[in-house]
Amino acid sequence: MKIIDIRATTVTVPLEAPLRHANGVHWGRFVRTIVEVETDNGLIGLGEMGGGGESAEAAFRAMKSYLLGHDPARLEEMRFLIANPTASLYNNRTQIHAALEFACLDILGQAWGVPVCDILGGRVRDAVRFASYCFFRYPNPQTKSGEVRTIEQLVAHASELKRKFGFTTHKLKGGVFHPDYELEAYRALAAAFPEDSLRFDPNAVWSTEQAIRFGQAIEGLNNDYLEDPVYGLNGMRRTREMVRVPLATNTVVVNFEQLAANVLNTAVDVILLDTTFWGGIRACVKAAGVCETFQLGIAVHSSGELGIQLATMLHMGAVLPSLAFAGDAHYHHLTDDIIVGGLMKYENGAIRVPDGPGLGVKLDREKLGKYNELYKRLGNYPYDQDPARPGWAPLIPNDRWADPTDSRSGSIPY
Repeated sequence: MKIIDIRATTVTVPLEAPLRHANGVHWGRFVRTIVEVETDNGLIGLGEMGGGGESAEAAFRAMKSYLLGHDPARLEEMRFLIANPTASLYNNRTQIHAALEFACLDILGQAWGVPVCDILGGRVRDAVRFASYCFFRYPNPQTKSGEVRTIEQLVAHASELKRKFGFTTHKLKGGVFHPDYELEAYRALAAAFPEDSLRFDPNAVWSTEQAIRFGQAIEGLNNDYLEDPVYGLNGMRRTREMVRVPLATNTVVVNFEQLAANVLNTAVDVILLDTTFWGGIRACVKAAGVCETFQLGIAVHSSGELGIQLATMLHMGAVLPSLAFAGDAHYHHLTDDIIVGGLMKYENGAIRVPDGPGLGVKLDREKLGKYNELYKRLGNYPYDQDPARPGWAPLIPNDRWADPTDSRSGSIPY
């Protein structure tokens, strides 16, 4: 087979409500770039990358000069063609490579009549468990519903997610309000679900001293881990020395050099593998093998996926024997998807690994067009800005917390 075309289309798909995080807000939608790689025998493989617009689409068009005529089975050569480590000092293409690898694996699975997980060694599980992934949320700009600001609203929201999807692990995305308020909120979740496990993520905006204080305060809860309380390996290491809760990260161990540094002088107990951040599914499987060797935990990280990337997360999760934790997914916050059949279904807190050849998902061309037009109307949004706090940015460590008594949400185009 030979690659004859690469196409990229930017879409924006609505969320139930805007999601607040330590560094800004998802403004009621996700922006993603959908990639199609076509071969000379008529197969089309699908990929996906976060963000989008003209710059992302142009970046994928530029890959044609590297990959037209390339055999999609020669994945290692493709990695060095477009993401050579030295060349990448000038133009980091890790995430571009990931989307193209997704598409090539999809092509190979279709050509060989097997799911991607079979190419990666075969599944050890048929479904991947996920956490509830609770956010503080602004109300939906249209319906004015879905707000999560108070502790009562948070517990009610998590309860509804558990009822609807069957989650038995609950993650709270924090770093929005003062740590004392979020500690009270986290304890309320623990009290509401005494049989379930918990995890907390303030997106690395705390000081090391604050991380130690919070970490020690939650030691008696049923924690999976405390995720990215501070930024940097040394801060994580200092926190780990003082806190009896496993630490996890998706920020300071996201490549093999950082993984080696963590192995040699451990700062993080659980590595969160992201098929985009690490440069593809195969890189995550390779990293998982290193973690297994050195007895580090692993979990699945979410970067705001639609169905194509979710499929890569499922195929990855299917083949990792040491995956002991429920994964993260923003997926249940979406109102729709761009794959045939719409949103994948949760069963008892898990999603089944697709059985079809390749990634096992197909593009819904009508939805692709619809959400491309929505993107053209709305454009991008500043992920690192809060519409209710113009010009705001968090310090690191942060002391510019939002006020939980402030019900304003700002103006959000929808």
